[in-house]
Amino acid sequence: MSESCQIAYIGDVNKTAYNGDVSKTPCNGDITSCNCDVTKATCNGDVTFNGDVNSNVIGPEGRWLPIFQVDAFTDKPFSGNPAAICLVEEGDLTDDEQQKIAAEMNLSETAFLRKLSHKDDFSTGSKFGLRWFTPTKEIDLCGHATLASAASLFYIMDNPSPKLTFVTRSGELFAERQGEYISLDLPENVPKPQDRQAYSRLLQAIVGTTPVQDVRYCSSVGGDLLVRLSDDTTRATLESLKPDLGAMMAAHTEGKLRGVAVTVKGSPSNGCTDARGVGYDFISRFFSPWYGVPEDPVCGSAHTVLASYWAKELGQTDFYVRQCSPRGGDLKVRLREDGRVEVAGKATVVFKGEIKI
Repeated sequence: MSESCQIAYIGDVNKTAYNGDVSKTPCNGDITSCNCDVTKATCNGDVTFNGDVNSNVIGPEGRWLPIFQVDAFTDKPFSGNPAAICLVEEGDLTDDEQQKIAAEMNLSETAFLRKLSHKDDFSTGSKFGLRWFTPTKEIDLCGHATLASAASLFYIMDNPSPKLTFVTRSGELFAERQGEYISLDLPENVPKPQDRQAYSRLLQAIVGTTPVQDVRYCSSVGGDLLVRLSDDTTRATLESLKPDLGAMMAAHTEGKLRGVAVTVKGSPSNGCTDARGVGYDFISRFFSPWYGVPEDPVCGSAHTVLASYWAKELGQTDFYVRQCSPRGGDLKVRLREDGRVEVAGKATVVFKGEIKI
């Protein structure tokens, strides 16, 4: 490691205080002998974050911003869908700086939580601005990074608010504690029927010769294509799909697609049960190479489209579902009569630290 820390803190420290200022402190790479204001300890995944997240650290090496990583739709680290969460002051970062941070984190999405006024506080406020960036561009809606943002406020900042409001490009979104779950209140996005032949090259690139039963498109979420496989398709078949990402991008160059959700009706006979034997109502995977995301591990916003579709197909409004990426995640989804979709899941904090800009 170089003589000055380029990343203030990576990982967790066993129940030690972390004051958030290492920008001027030499570090020899050994956390047990580093004098970066971190109490000597071994790293085992439990930390008290006492940094001042309401003001940036500014020194000769630049500015440092608080940043966290949260795995959404899981209660176990290294599963579910990871998102980076960066806390920023009102108007503190340019669009270009946010995009560079997202590219540096190189996750499917990085969320930027910002104060709406200088009087706001991440530990006590209940309304914040929220934007989402993939490694290559900003997007209109991201469910898992919204859940991860709420988890950052609830679990790291100890925010006591029972309900949070996020002001976004998709309007106001809401997050609420519900026991072990965090429930998101998102807009329903209704997919419309499509001519399968118009997407024949794209379907070939994604599912090969696997039979397709239905194709729908929804423009309001940024452009999602829903591909329903035949009902006799097994979970193992869905999980074994290996889309040709290059062929996918070549098959659609019009810029109207955010991603493709491939979905299958749940049934015990096709392996759609969890570890306890409880059946999933439907399962899915989500691919988004046009946005620099080969596969989104668990896409919360895609379920605003999937819930709208499956509610009509199954005649129900409450769902227990699984996204079958290699990391995987379980969700509870409810379509309400007012045209909103509740997407609920668990979340776990993976690391807390700072990033230099």
